[in-house]
Amino acid sequence: EDLTALLVQTADGAVLLDGGMPQMAGHLLDNMKLRDVAPQDLRLILLSHAHADHAGPVAELKRRTGAHVAANAETAVLLARGGSNDLHFGDSITFPPVSPDRIIMDGEVVNVGGIAFTAHFMPGHTPGSTAWTWTDTRDGKPVRIAYADSLSAPGYQLQGNARYPRLVQDYRRSFAMVRGLPCDLLLTPHPGASNWNYAAGSNASEKVLSCK
Repeated sequence: EDLTALLVQTADGAVLLDGGMPQMAGHLLDNMKLRDVAPQDLRLILLSHAHADHAGPVAELKRRTGAHVAANAETAVLLARGGSNDLHFGDSITFPPVSPDRIIMDGEVVNVGGIAFTAHFMPGHTPGSTAWTWTDTRDGKPVRIAYADSLSAPGYQLQGNARYPRLVQDYRRSFAMVRGLPCDLLLTPHPGASNWNYAAGSNASEKVLSCK
């Protein structure tokens, strides 16, 4: 399945949103080089959530680039455990542990190179699931971008979950929150969730969904 690792280049270095699987650090650094982004130019790593298919290479990327990692408290706990003792998957999807450099709050803004990334907590897929929004430009016009975390529940016990009794309520709130995001362009950690088709090249966003 396709995964998103999104690089945002700013006037003061780059920001990476998610990194994919644990083995992808070298691949990401090679792709960054193609964009004339040196390892030391990566300033910040942001995450949708702390599962191995999104946070997998973060520890290695942090070590090789010096980039700081920002995450909320719930995500920080899971990152530090390397994904172990997950509420739904136990120890089956672990990854190299990493400690964030900055703990963020809901609605907090992280500024890099003139671009303001705003955190929107949307618990459900994980307790620390987060959407990120920012404004960029395309053809000289502002574009409000939303990178919204997964709203799926693969094999989850939704009702009567003793480890996450508010799970259904959190999902409901998060669905409503995503619909209200400032959003001209929607991106998601699993591109198929927003109908992106990365293999289609210039037509990748032809059928992309909106936040509504």
